[in-house]
Amino acid sequence: MLNAAGSKDDLVKKPALHPRNRHNGLYDFELLVQASPPLKRFVGVNAYGNASIDFADAQAVKALNRALLQMHYAISEWDIPAHYLCPPIPGRADYLHYLADLLGEGNGGRIPQGSDIRVLDIGVGANIIYPLIGRHEYGWQFVGVDIDPLALANAQGIVEKNALSASISLRLQKEPTSIFRGIIQRDERFDITMCNPPFHASLEDASAGTRRKLQGLNRKPIKPAKAVVQRAAPVLNFGGQSAELYCTGGEAAFIARTVMESRQFATQCLWFTTLVSKAANLPGIYRELKKVSALQVRTIDMAQGQKKSRFVAWSFLDAAQHTAWRATYWQHNR
Repeated sequence: MLNAAGSKDDLVKKPALHPRNRHNGLYDFELLVQASPPLKRFVGVNAYGNASIDFADAQAVKALNRALLQMHYAISEWDIPAHYLCPPIPGRADYLHYLADLLGEGNGGRIPQGSDIRVLDIGVGANIIYPLIGRHEYGWQFVGVDIDPLALANAQGIVEKNALSASISLRLQKEPTSIFRGIIQRDERFDITMCNPPFHASLEDASAGTRRKLQGLNRKPIKPAKAVVQRAAPVLNFGGQSAELYCTGGEAAFIARTVMESRQFATQCLWFTTLVSKAANLPGIYRELKKVSALQVRTIDMAQGQKKSRFVAWSFLDAAQHTAWRATYWQHNR
């Protein structure tokens, strides 16, 4: 994958992505432009003679995402409002592929596919990236949740324009401090939950992160916009609204609430999972999981180029209950 600064890393394949990830190696901009011609005006040649885009340009990043979704995931219509999160697709795809491996471990190594598998995406966002990729790669059913009505309205438009209503549904979380309460209905079950929690603890932290990222892209830092209204957010090439970027207490507090609430739905989800950006937060997460008596806890490492990430998975069901779950619900994956 090409990086923003045009470094020597542009010249080599990046094998750290999951083996099934469609984005291993360099972007093929010639094919991407064929899939989405509007991308062409953003493509140039970097200092190493490779085709690339300016990753500090929000419109260029959005155009690249649109082309990737069309070329690899059969998404013909995709857009997001200004200042909403425009996620790097390769890393998002990695999370899904590793989740698939987790489900396959207890299934004789066979990754379960099709509509038997139900996934709950906490914080689906206006971009709805995880359901779009997961539906195409594995045929799973997705329920996407967000606290932002405008984000959900945009996501719903993407679902309808791409005729995906049969496999992707969306729900508004009316209580911003809740995670699963008010979302998971009585007698409803999910095979796996996923979440990319807000990283920062405040607008100031998010703004500082923006400036560091822009400096890393060899661009002059942009002064963060004043928080005139609650939804104001720092300018960033990948965008982001307040709920997407920060929450009180940051990632650690958000995940602690997720763990605490998960106990109330212990028998309705096979696996709960969350991304963890800061490795320093792991000991605290393990302590929270011990408090709620999780029976199985897994930490799955993911490396994406120079960036290292991971997700934590936990279950309140023992091995026998996992076997019974698969026998009951995975009719087409035995």
